[in-house]
Amino acid sequence: MIFAQLGIEQRHQRRVVWFMEVGLVGMFFIGLERQNTGIIVNTAIALAVSQLPPILERDYNIPMNPGLTLWITAAVFLHALGTVGFPGTNSSFYNSVWWWDHLTHGLSASVVAAAGYATVRAIDVHLDEIELPPKFMFVFILMFVIAFGVFWEVIEFALGELSHIIGGRPILTQYGINDTMLDLVFDTIGAVIVAIWGTAHLSGVVGALVQRFDDRS
Repeated sequence: MIFAQLGIEQRHQRRVVWFMEVGLVGMFFIGLERQNTGIIVNTAIALAVSQLPPILERDYNIPMNPGLTLWITAAVFLHALGTVGFPGTNSSFYNSVWWWDHLTHGLSASVVAAAGYATVRAIDVHLDEIELPPKFMFVFILMFVIAFGVFWEVIEFALGELSHIIGGRPILTQYGINDTMLDLVFDTIGAVIVAIWGTAHLSGVVGALVQRFDDRS
């Protein structure tokens, strides 16, 4: 993974993941103290997602090295942190830092792109009837992430409208059409990064998925 290329040892990667998980627990209790539904829900989901790598490795024999685990955990941690904001204030990073939303969109999109690529590539290897050329895989990753990004924007809009109807705080917030377009741009950037550089680091995951498909057939 890129973290190893940056000189970050695996034990340090594991330590960062652990601190992020502890931070998520702390943010969850901040949400309880503030009685903020958005913080509570987002940090709870982030905590659940952060437990996926060890579950996938333990129960499904899918290799999740520290770099992959850090990648996934960082995506959900930064999203949850964005809902909390600066200590002692009610202003979140999503509201006060203009680029925070785009950063988290790009990072989350890269995780979605990796999941989509690993699954489709495993199906491609498993089935002799299917042969997907590299150019198609590149386009598929982009289209998959853009489609998911549009779906996510619809969810944000629907939850925002629902919160207005029932008079509660929105769990997810949408900031207008210009923000939505920028989100999709950063989603695409995250997908391109995975399509160009990330696929080489997912061979272990692809191999494990192929093995599971083979065992079931």
